[in-house]
Amino acid sequence: MAAAAKSTAVELPPMNLQTIDIPIVGDAGLICHAWSTKAKRQMLDKQMKKAATGKVAKDPWSDFCETLYWLSDKPEEPTEDDVMNGRFGFPAVAFKSAAVTAVTSTGGMTKVLARQAFHIEGEFVEILGPAPSMREDMVRVGMGTADIRHRAEFETWGAVLRVKFNANVLSAEQVIGLFEAGGFGVGIGDWRPEKDGVNGRFHVAKTGEALPCR
Repeated sequence: MAAAAKSTAVELPPMNLQTIDIPIVGDAGLICHAWSTKAKRQMLDKQMKKAATGKVAKDPWSDFCETLYWLSDKPEEPTEDDVMNGRFGFPAVAFKSAAVTAVTSTGGMTKVLARQAFHIEGEFVEILGPAPSMREDMVRVGMGTADIRHRAEFETWGAVLRVKFNANVLSAEQVIGLFEAGGFGVGIGDWRPEKDGVNGRFHVAKTGEALPCR
């Protein structure tokens, strides 16, 4: 009878988890485009094979409000005062994606390594600065059809990213460097450099540089 194979214990070094706050300042307007309640309902109705309803009249103000990521309670019918006094965010994963994508321009690191080495805490990062404004853009949708879109834009903005990272893999300086590169070459939001646009660019705040406020 063959002898049972001996198991070999694998010792893993403990992770050296550290947390830093990285303040960033926008270099170009941040265009938001959250999924609207209407769009999500239409998508679900289509998947459930429900009959399509007729098109309703376009409501630019409602479309604008729906593109925002509300951190404060979103009223059923937001007013201008609600927007002026509201708190808004942006998906944390967008900032991480910008930093991870920037790995391709830094060398000596893979996207897989970077993706596993750090995380931004929270689902959303609060956007600091003046209230957003409405922008109107002509866009192309399927089969070359043109449409008018009304979206929210933070023209002056900043944020503080709370980043937890494994210091056995990346140093704090390397993490900061990834966000600096990601803010310059990739960006976040609609019409960002990654998508051949110019918006959503940012840089890591320099020592003594103030973040935007209302």
